[in-house]
Amino acid sequence: MSGQESSRGTGRLVTGVAWAVLLLGLWLWGRATTDGPEDRALGPATGDMAAAGRPPDVTLPPPHRPLGTALPQRLDIPGLGIQAPVVARGLDARGALDPPPFGQAGSVGWYAAGATPGAAGTALMVGHVDTDTRPAVFYKVSTLKPGDTIRVLRADREVAEFTVDDVQVLARDRFDAHQAYGPRASGRAELRLITCGGTFDRTAGAYTANVVVSAYLTGTGR
Repeated sequence: MSGQESSRGTGRLVTGVAWAVLLLGLWLWGRATTDGPEDRALGPATGDMAAAGRPPDVTLPPPHRPLGTALPQRLDIPGLGIQAPVVARGLDARGALDPPPFGQAGSVGWYAAGATPGAAGTALMVGHVDTDTRPAVFYKVSTLKPGDTIRVLRADREVAEFTVDDVQVLARDRFDAHQAYGPRASGRAELRLITCGGTFDRTAGAYTANVVVSAYLTGTGR
């Protein structure tokens, strides 16, 4: 499953009805069937683990003040060897996040009607875990741990550096959209990485869970 074209980032939080629609869409996205044959080549994918949460012995850095608005261009996760172009996406006809096409399974989708990564609010990024034949950009995202680094290269040439503070694997039948995508602390610049997890349910044509990685801005670079 996946990730998110509209070239306008507003740098604001999604609020009111728009936020409710998005959360409903994300829930639907987590339940949606994948495009492809039923007998997937890879079988179980990333996220076949209990929710990692935040280990009590991990000391996390303080948050950095939010940056201004600037479009994201590339997502880097050094610990996983990920350097992925970012494409702006919106919602599909069902109100779910519209991921990059499977032909761009190495790209990460950013929800362009929400916050830009590094600006105040929660920026949402979605990536495919696999295709019918091979791993995709977020195949190893569920192995991230609190304290790990995520970097977003922005159009203003600043690099927003985020620290992972929580990793959740949310079962499809116990999915709480506000828990998954709502802000963790007011006034921070936050980031969510979202992909499929658990195992592939061939009867339902969908994965059994979503992996949600939560991170917050802790520094900048060039």
